[in-house]
Amino acid sequence: MEIRRIAGALGAEILGVDLASSTDQEISLIRKAWLEHLVVFFRGQNLAPEQFMAFARRIGKPVEYPFVKGIAGFPEIIEVKKLEHEKVPFGGIWHSDTAYLDEPPMASMLLGRELPPAGGDTLFANMYLAYESLSAGLKKILCDLKAINASSKADVTRTREDRTGGDDRRKELAAEHPVIRTHPETGRKALYVNVGHTVRFKEMSEEESRPLLEYLFQHQVRPEFTCRFAWQPGSIALWDNRCTQHNPVNDYHGFRRVMHRVTLAGDAPC
Repeated sequence: MEIRRIAGALGAEILGVDLASSTDQEISLIRKAWLEHLVVFFRGQNLAPEQFMAFARRIGKPVEYPFVKGIAGFPEIIEVKKLEHEKVPFGGIWHSDTAYLDEPPMASMLLGRELPPAGGDTLFANMYLAYESLSAGLKKILCDLKAINASSKADVTRTREDRTGGDDRRKELAAEHPVIRTHPETGRKALYVNVGHTVRFKEMSEEESRPLLEYLFQHQVRPEFTCRFAWQPGSIALWDNRCTQHNPVNDYHGFRRVMHRVTLAGDAPC
């Protein structure tokens, strides 16, 4: 098995492993690489849904995704798709998955099924670096702040995330989380606000919160904090939702892009 970094900030491809028949030792190495590189990628993994679920269970606990119904027979696997006539992609903005839950997911896995001939890449950003590059003064201001995250903001920011599914799409979910969270496994601090879900700081109005939040939203996705992944059918991305953000690039109008995604249970940020 070979681990090959794809950018200076985060991201590595893991080569020479068949996830359908991986050993316990290989899974241990994959998990270690994932914690080190924040997001890891695999090629040529044409897994059937049951194989995809089996791999997911070896990394964490798969859970159902709010607002979106799973595929037939596999409630924890959702289909992330943009069809030829559609203009707005699912989750089409920088975000950390479902930060509006009291216990946001530890990780997410995405498996490429149908890809456009060009485009449809995904960007990832390192929230450790976003925090570490802040001034000492701003770190001091942020260290005790909490933020309110709401599912309703996803509509405002033009992501399909909360406009897909059944009657649940009309529910609003909200959660309060620290602006700076500590990773439970690495002990590192990460900036934990995102433009897709973060509405305001606790005990502050949206208007009062806006100037600082807008600065943080721009700061945390600076190019030097990011990597970019070009998909192929059978490609898999596994990202750490506790210290990364991601953004699917919407540059393939007129073509279909279909992915399968599994979300892995996390815990309350602290």
